[in-house]
Amino acid sequence: MTQASAHVRSFVDDAVSWHRTASEEPLLRLVRSACSGVSHDVGAAYATLAARTGALLDAIDRSQLALPLDERERAVRFARRLRRLRTMPAESEDAELRASIVEIFELASDDRIAQSEAPELASEFELAEPLPPEEAAGVPGWRRHFSASALNAYAECARKWFYRYACPAIEDRGSAASAYGSAFHLALEDFHGEFPRPASEQSTAMRRRIRECVTWAFERYRDGFETAVEFDLQVRRAQRTAQRYVDWLVAQEKDAPFEVLGREVAAELNLDGRPFVGYIDRLDRDERTGGIGVVDYKTGSIATSASEYCQKVHDFRDFQLPFYYWARTAAGDSVSRLVLIPLKDALIDVQPIVLHVGKTIRIDELERSRARMIELSAELASGAIRRFDPTADSSACAYCAYATACARKPPSEAQRFGS
Repeated sequence: MTQASAHVRSFVDDAVSWHRTASEEPLLRLVRSACSGVSHDVGAAYATLAARTGALLDAIDRSQLALPLDERERAVRFARRLRRLRTMPAESEDAELRASIVEIFELASDDRIAQSEAPELASEFELAEPLPPEEAAGVPGWRRHFSASALNAYAECARKWFYRYACPAIEDRGSAASAYGSAFHLALEDFHGEFPRPASEQSTAMRRRIRECVTWAFERYRDGFETAVEFDLQVRRAQRTAQRYVDWLVAQEKDAPFEVLGREVAAELNLDGRPFVGYIDRLDRDERTGGIGVVDYKTGSIATSASEYCQKVHDFRDFQLPFYYWARTAAGDSVSRLVLIPLKDALIDVQPIVLHVGKTIRIDELERSRARMIELSAELASGAIRRFDPTADSSACAYCAYATACARKPPSEAQRFGS
């Protein structure tokens, strides 16, 4: 049997298997076959894509790979032939089905196979002289905009920053926690679009509307949850938390009424020639003092008190609120409050952490934070960093998306002290 006829037999076997079972595995072999009419590189690329999406023919129909016209036409012709094969009756005799495959793919007279077969390797080869090793160099300097969350990641673990922002080989697929946070943020953004001035007499309407907003927002992020059960549980948790949020709004209206001036407000700041960009969850104005409040929703773990958060700012472990302060100050606002609203626990009342500028958090602390942001951004933009060392704090690895790829992460407490 010649190599070409072996290719044909293998191709027909896989085509029969696909017709009988509709399995994706033989389909991926078909597209990579020399008999498919699709070039080897394009077939391999589509097979790789389909291994992740599980829908090869749909990927070809949607032209998910940017291909030259002739390559595109070959792929479309291959998909068209497969769909023609799929119209064959399921009860077709084996011989009849095989004959149809040969006819549909024009295998009997097609010389593509001989043309596309790889040349035989020589039986002997010579070893090349080894090349001298390249001189070690730093990671190219960061040339895009910076953000407070990027600096937070770098401050927490330089290796995490490298994996997230500089190394495209590792993918963060996200988590249910991030989907929960995104959905809740979206729900509150829509809610305050209708209720910019929360008032106790609107309590019933606010409770009804926030339920609708949570339901709609979580439907948008349904794919972020692995199972239907997990999705339902997280929606219920969010609905309970949202009602506690309304409880807080009603109490706040009596204590310190405010007006929502903006939602998802762009925060832009130029620090020593380097752009910083972010989005503020909510921008308020105190109706009694006129002071501007910067509000950040937190659906994950955060500091439990103002003093604890101020300590994180002092230790350069959190740049979020200082960045927002300087961005809004540069925009002309007189920012009097920086607020974190915890929305993680549905079983306790919402108790925001409020930093009064000049009192709870001093201006010189905010200035130190800004100076450190300039230093870190200059360091990351320099291109001189050769090593991104992992953190020594193993707790930072607990929910890190890159932990499995990090060979130098610190041992956990259990590993370090366990017997």
